[in-house]
Amino acid sequence: MTGDKPPYTRLLLKLSGEALIGEGTYGISPNVISQIASEVSQVRALGIELAVVIGGGNIFRGVAGAAQGMDRTSADYMGMLATAINAIAIQEGFEKVGLKTRVMSGIEMPRVAEPFIRRRAMRHLEKGRVVVFAAGTGNPYFTTDTAAALRAVEIGADAVLKATKVDGIYDKDPMIHSDAIKYDHVTYSECLAEDLRVMDATAISLCRENKMPIVVFELGTPGNIVRVAKRQSVGTTITV
Repeated sequence: MTGDKPPYTRLLLKLSGEALIGEGTYGISPNVISQIASEVSQVRALGIELAVVIGGGNIFRGVAGAAQGMDRTSADYMGMLATAINAIAIQEGFEKVGLKTRVMSGIEMPRVAEPFIRRRAMRHLEKGRVVVFAAGTGNPYFTTDTAAALRAVEIGADAVLKATKVDGIYDKDPMIHSDAIKYDHVTYSECLAEDLRVMDATAISLCRENKMPIVVFELGTPGNIVRVAKRQSVGTTITV
């Protein structure tokens, strides 16, 4: 690390559970964990404090379970527990590359994670530890995108980095429409009005109310986490 001021002071990285699958169809890919750990280590070397929110879709999605007839509350709690499994896996990967890591959970499970306490989380970050937030907000009916927005605001992050399967936000699904147009920048209001669905409406609204920038980028391209952390032109930025 040089003596230059880092481009950000504190960031929150939002990872989907599906991102951990890699080339498979289910579960957790050690190769993907290793790639993320390597890039997070480089971000930390820049002097940037980093927190992570992880989804659980590679194991169980509450909304999908509810759609199949499960009680929504029960399904959401199952999804939250899936995020805890992913958080422990990420902690293991991070510590293998020398990153001091703490898992903090929105649901109390003291054998495997600390309870989320805002001041304690901020103290961990100030001491150079990576904090992985598990179990969403700890409440049903809230997505991990909303959890990411909430935790980012609570810890005073400079931005939310939203890692996805595509390289930014498009006017329509680029997987289906070859003429889809990519945006370099959109506003919170445009995301909501045009139903761009990069994050759920609650998350977008919370970021808008707190002027929290969001950068949407592709996780699959090696080095992208570091590029975004360096404020390079990657993905799509959502601001006012």
